[in-house]
Amino acid sequence: MAPPILKLDDIFLSFGGAPLLNGASLQVEPGDKICLVGRNGSGKSTMMKIAAGLVEAQSGEVFRHPSSTIRYLEQAPDFGDFKTVLAYAEAGLGPGDDPYRVTYLLEHLGLSGQEDPASLSGGEARRAALARVLAPEPDILMLDEPTNHLDLPTIEWLESELQKTRSALVLISHDRRFLEKVSTATVWLDRGLSRRLSRGFGHFEEWRDKVLEEEEIEQHKLGKEIQREEHWLRYGVTARRKRNMRRLGNLQSLRADYRGHKGPQGTITAAVTEGRESGKLVIEADRITKTYGERTIVAPFSIRVHRGDCIGLIGPNGAGKTTLLKMLTGQMKPDSGMVKLGTNLEIAVLDQKREDLNLEDTLAHYLTDGRGDNLLVNGEQKHVTGYMKDFLFQPEQARTPIRNLSGGERARLMLARIMARPSNLLILDEPTNDLDIETLDLLQEIVAGYPGTVILVSHDRDFLDRTVTSTIAPADPDAPDGRWIEYAGGYSDMLAQRKGAEDERKRAEKAEKAKTSDGAAKSSDGGNKGKVKLSFKQKFALETLPKEMAKAQAEIAAHEAKMADPKLFTKDPATFNKLAAETEKLRADIARMEEEWLELEMLREEIEG
Repeated sequence: MAPPILKLDDIFLSFGGAPLLNGASLQVEPGDKICLVGRNGSGKSTMMKIAAGLVEAQSGEVFRHPSSTIRYLEQAPDFGDFKTVLAYAEAGLGPGDDPYRVTYLLEHLGLSGQEDPASLSGGEARRAALARVLAPEPDILMLDEPTNHLDLPTIEWLESELQKTRSALVLISHDRRFLEKVSTATVWLDRGLSRRLSRGFGHFEEWRDKVLEEEEIEQHKLGKEIQREEHWLRYGVTARRKRNMRRLGNLQSLRADYRGHKGPQGTITAAVTEGRESGKLVIEADRITKTYGERTIVAPFSIRVHRGDCIGLIGPNGAGKTTLLKMLTGQMKPDSGMVKLGTNLEIAVLDQKREDLNLEDTLAHYLTDGRGDNLLVNGEQKHVTGYMKDFLFQPEQARTPIRNLSGGERARLMLARIMARPSNLLILDEPTNDLDIETLDLLQEIVAGYPGTVILVSHDRDFLDRTVTSTIAPADPDAPDGRWIEYAGGYSDMLAQRKGAEDERKRAEKAEKAKTSDGAAKSSDGGNKGKVKLSFKQKFALETLPKEMAKAQAEIAAHEAKMADPKLFTKDPATFNKLAAETEKLRADIARMEEEWLELEMLREEIEG
């Protein structure tokens, strides 16, 4: 085993009150790809900053190999006085690093390098910071939420780059699919301590649940042991009890351990406040369009959104997702076409940019709109501190300004506010940004079980697969031209349907090409007609293939009829996914049979003249 190039051992750090890190460790060897996971506020970013040398631990040992280079991607990059993105990215290079790599990275990240850092959007700033840390190809690459504000094509490109990089990786991310594809080891920060699993994130949640279950069993055993010792103290022989002071001391120690045990942080226990039932038809859009100058953002697009639908909206940054969303919700008028909103709509919005947050507000003031210390949740009066506890905020945080909260805590606070207000149409713009895995699980359950209608914009593939009933995406993801298509199911279903359509197009092109070449062959070799005969097997295939194709088409129609039920995906996703997979296989079988039948039919025509 290679010696570590970075090692943190028995790290302690406290900002007053309970320690943030208390005995945490981290070891990085060449080629490691470690994901650092834990609840919001567990100290992940702090641990990474200690490793990068940006924060000093109060105690513990930190070893960095003298010849190793480290690059750290922080959540909020500082562009300083750099005039261009290119100058900022090149400043991250060391002696001997290839400057061309900066140009290569900026190009693949969709930046020219001439942009003014002061005018960058959140996504552009993240791309510029990624170019700066990736360009030197350091020995250790530390990435804190690298996928925040990135669109799906960029996330998938980044996955590919990190999978083939020679740098050792330590990364923090809320994106399950990203972690599963990139990581080969997992370090879990929990209650100040760290535990390591020598497998990627895909195995983490099962392992974590097992660890917590074993811990609960041990705590139960400790309680039983204390009961036995207390029974001995009360009913044991008096002389023996006086002599065995050591046993009495052990009991005191057991009691201290039991009282001092700090269980895992609780889970959020909250449900969304339901509004009135909306009309059955929530949104109807008929051939709506939007153009800016010569650029078409939305070509004629139509959709009917019914009560209970959960619609995912995806696409590259700049493709027009926000514009389409605003037109569908009546915030923006289309250039042509018609949008009709249903009746009794009560809309709740989670904004990606968190513009609804006044950073000087306190948590209590934000949740109650300044109307005292109580709020109405599902028809019941609830004290604000009690409601805050449901979302894992401490009562003493009630008068804390929002600016003191982390990104994850701010996202959690906005969720708390939205869930307290009656609604029947949820508009969620990048709702997963900054949320920890456990809060993501809760949000997924809320969205999947929401009785109203949901429209969400997200780049989180796993979240889309687990929640949405249909997905709206650009017809051409590589060069959006304003054409949008609605696909049944989540992100993976959309990819399968796109692949099927692309395979169908290629088969048609191949058949057309074969027809053309066979026509040329017939004209050049017309004298050989009639000299070849179809075999018995070929004749049998010509007769039976059309029947088999018709049978497969009927099966597809039956599957699609079942999948058309908007409640099926929510209630029974396993059945939905099974039907989708079988449908895709049947389509592939039909395509294969069509190609075989076409070739045989052309051969028959050639033989018979």
